[in-house]
Amino acid sequence: MEKFTKGWVQHLRNTSRQPTPPRNVQCSSRNAESHPKKQPLETVKTRARRDRLRRSTAQEAPNSEVDFQGIVRHGNDAIRAVISKTNESLDTKNRTTTRETLLPDNAKVGCTVEDVTAEEDASEEDTEGEDASDDNTSDDQLDRQQQHSDGIQSFCRGSQGLCSPPGTIARQHGSSPTAPRPSKPQQSDRNDDFHRGLEQKNAPARQLWVPDDNGKGSVASRPAKTPQAWRTHHRSERQRPQRRQQNRADSQLPIDDVHASKWPAPPSLPKIVTVSAQQLLLEARGIYSGLVLLESKCIECDTRELQTELGEEQYHALITLHQALLHEHFDFFLATQHPIASDSLKSLATKYAMPARMWRHGIHSFLELLRAKLPESHEHLLAFIHIAFSIMGLLVETVPAFRATWIECLGDLGRYRMAIEDRDDPNRELWNNVAKYWYTQASDNAPMTGRLYHHLAILAPPNVIEQLFFYSKSLCVEDPFSSAWDSILTFFDPLLDPASLFYQGRNPVHAAFVRVHGILFSDNGADQLQSAMDHFLGSLEHHIVTEQDNWLEPGYQMAISLSCLLLGYGNKSNVLMQVMSHSSGDSDIENETSQDHADADATIVRPNPAFDMAVSFAGKACDVVLGCGGAKNTLACLHTTLVFYLFMYQRPSAMNLLEPHFPWKLLSITLNRLRRMCDFPPRIDTTEFPGPEKSEPPHPLPEDYAMRGLIYTEGYFPPDWFDNDKIEVEARYLEPPSIVGKRLERILWIGRMIARQDKWLVWDEQTEEFTVAAEYDCEP
Repeated sequence: MEKFTKGWVQHLRNTSRQPTPPRNVQCSSRNAESHPKKQPLETVKTRARRDRLRRSTAQEAPNSEVDFQGIVRHGNDAIRAVISKTNESLDTKNRTTTRETLLPDNAKVGCTVEDVTAEEDASEEDTEGEDASDDNTSDDQLDRQQQHSDGIQSFCRGSQGLCSPPGTIARQHGSSPTAPRPSKPQQSDRNDDFHRGLEQKNAPARQLWVPDDNGKGSVASRPAKTPQAWRTHHRSERQRPQRRQQNRADSQLPIDDVHASKWPAPPSLPKIVTVSAQQLLLEARGIYSGLVLLESKCIECDTRELQTELGEEQYHALITLHQALLHEHFDFFLATQHPIASDSLKSLATKYAMPARMWRHGIHSFLELLRAKLPESHEHLLAFIHIAFSIMGLLVETVPAFRATWIECLGDLGRYRMAIEDRDDPNRELWNNVAKYWYTQASDNAPMTGRLYHHLAILAPPNVIEQLFFYSKSLCVEDPFSSAWDSILTFFDPLLDPASLFYQGRNPVHAAFVRVHGILFSDNGADQLQSAMDHFLGSLEHHIVTEQDNWLEPGYQMAISLSCLLLGYGNKSNVLMQVMSHSSGDSDIENETSQDHADADATIVRPNPAFDMAVSFAGKACDVVLGCGGAKNTLACLHTTLVFYLFMYQRPSAMNLLEPHFPWKLLSITLNRLRRMCDFPPRIDTTEFPGPEKSEPPHPLPEDYAMRGLIYTEGYFPPDWFDNDKIEVEARYLEPPSIVGKRLERILWIGRMIARQDKWLVWDEQTEEFTVAAEYDCEP
């Protein structure tokens, strides 16, 4: 039995050592079609031949300036394939469509879809062969290579340095091939990890190693050497000196000779292909020709298909078309914004408004088309938003010259993504925060652009205080957004309807505050104004005490909204806006004479009753806030209010309209209380802004970001006050304990600046306390 067992084990070992026959794995015809034969890579000779062909056919521009108005070229094969497939899907195969005028000075691009299709059929005959047919290959065939990934056709530029992310070509509906499964690696029955190459066929069984008595290892029953073995051993001993001499001689040879004689040559390093400015110029020309072709087709389809019913195949074709246009724009920006590109080449994107054209024709018009066809187009709208979002994200990282534009586009895409979700969907809140993040980033880059604050106001509901704050700010910056007038009227409309459900689910104090603004803004519902004001002022103090620290943000947002209300939301007919336009800041204080005051007052329109009501309402609101005794949750509101009055105190004509309604006596009492709260000597004896001490980086207060860009904060902040990019957006609104001292110092400094006039507030050097002028010295 033991002999039989050993024989069976030996048989299994011999069987396992036999090589495994190769497996013939054949893909089905369906999978074979989805993976066509790969095209050979472009060689250096082919690339050089292509460059010579380009130089011989391209028209040189003087001083590397691209005359894009004179380019009349056909698109390359990949673009023609996209347009041809789109035409087939949209049943426009027999139409001859001339592209619309998209270039400046009414320059026409003379190429129709039929011409492009004819050229494509003619160019398909010269696709075989490698080096022999390279000279006869067209410029566009060498410029692009067809690639396939997971059964989806994509295209990219032949130049690896200038290549967009692969764009998917939509497959026909109902015929999408299934991606083939990856073939399993051929598994050998023999375990290579433990194979040492010592096995011999029919090898005798080996003995285990056992120690001998002398402590030296030996193998039991080791066979003695035969005479033949001894002769072989001595022959190898005689050959050893010869081998040593040969090795010594080889070591004395040069290194190159040794490698050439004994070792194969090491692999050569890949050649670095540099791009010249002239090649970038030619590349930009080729990209622009295809871009214009795709752009005209997108405009045509977005206009024509708006009133037609679309199926799945048509949706896929349109998405593919617009995605191809986005990729062409991506390639164009990479080429024109290359580090070695000339200044004239870099300026082309701005000259021809390429970022705006990319958003208008490549994204926005198609989003509006899909939005008009909801809910059938819901899935396609989601897919295209994600495609556009990814490309914009790439542009933010790779084309920083237009970073502000890309960031705003990301905010717009996030707002579209949020708008198509249901109100109770968690994704809606997620994309709302995404859009807010990008709009906030954009407003940091352009703090005086009102359009961005208008976008943030749209994202603010259901927080009506924040919504009113952003609407007001969008109209009271250096570059106001005029369309916000219509938006804010729409926002105020429900307040004027007694049967409106506006108050349901909202804080009644906040709703009353917004209603007062709506009545004063629209001049409607004047009979309800007094009741709304009384309701707000009567509930404000209790609301401040109840909310505690939660009233910090609503507090400074209310103060900024009140300041914008006094400015008439930036209306040029407002009396304060007229004073600001006729004054020059500090010169009013130092150089104005009584005659200057008379001349200025003669040209200013007298305030209307609505302005008087607004000034009275703002003064009473400040009275309530100051009556809280300097509570910590009211300091942000007090700070932003004093910034507005600090700006107006430099303009006496404006201050004359505001001073009778402001509680100066109560302000002096509050400032003295805050002075005693400081556990450090505040820097109030200097006119220099109390910024960070020593070499510390600036750290703005949360309300500083809210006031940034307003027309009355000009000159208040130092030039580099917001340059600390280490502060994240989320960290701006944190309230650490140290921020209270900074806010106290800022408030006291503003009070000391106003007291330098000795007209409203007065600073007593002996007692180091604030008092008021005699005309305002009355009990609060």
